[in-house]
Amino acid sequence: MKSRDMNHDWIATARTLSEALPYMQRYAGAVVVVKFGGNAMGDDDAMAEFARDIVLMRQVGINPVVVHGGGPMINDMLNRLGIVSEFVRGKRVTDKATIEVVEMVLTGLVNKRIVQAIMDQGGRAVGLSGKDDDLMVCEPDDPELGFVGRPVRMNAQVLRDLFDAGIIPVVAPVATGTQPNETFNVNGDTAAGAIAGALRADRLLLLTDVSGVKDTSGTVVTAMTPEDVTAMIADGTIAGGMIPKTETALKAIEDGVRAVVILDGRVPNACLLELFTEHGAGSLIRPER
Repeated sequence: MKSRDMNHDWIATARTLSEALPYMQRYAGAVVVVKFGGNAMGDDDAMAEFARDIVLMRQVGINPVVVHGGGPMINDMLNRLGIVSEFVRGKRVTDKATIEVVEMVLTGLVNKRIVQAIMDQGGRAVGLSGKDDDLMVCEPDDPELGFVGRPVRMNAQVLRDLFDAGIIPVVAPVATGTQPNETFNVNGDTAAGAIAGALRADRLLLLTDVSGVKDTSGTVVTAMTPEDVTAMIADGTIAGGMIPKTETALKAIEDGVRAVVILDGRVPNACLLELFTEHGAGSLIRPER
């Protein structure tokens, strides 16, 4: 007869799973859009952990959509090809040569790495871009910046069809235009927000390399309303790179997303912490109930 001591880690794991049940029930059937980017994209272990979390989300009945960036990979390829970028007001001009590299890297390299990582963890995933089935149609965001797009029309049905087939969509932020043969590069956060709005997602998770939105004392604000965000932008509390992220959140909520979370993608299992625990993992923005 075998005997076995009950390891405290096993007991803690079982307790965690039990405590997660109400949250799993709460999100069953929900659409959660996750913007993936930052340092985790270049680290194999972090990529595998992220993919495992996405597969688990699908396993418990959530419909996740992954939208990714790839700025460092684009910069690396431009440098390798000797393509010199021009800048206007600190922003890269995306000319004809650059947009071809952007499309190649985002749809052909980065996108397929994420798809493969999800498949390696036992999930089913399909990679696509905003061009597929006119998922995302854009106009120039600023003519001086070239082929940088602003979504003006969305067709999210292709994503719903993938949900119905049990498949996780992985979307590269490259879009078509309103004119023939146009291709646009879209900011990853902007693309994720537009997709979340088109799907009226329950949650939009914006993974970043910071811990969330901070107040004047440097403390992360865990719960905010759109009015709070607007006031913090106006008084300068929200500044720099956090402004476009929070503006994306406000636009997504305006388009029907129930809540947006800006969270630290460097934290292990950040998505699971946010969705399935009372603790959460970042700054939650939603209208007052």
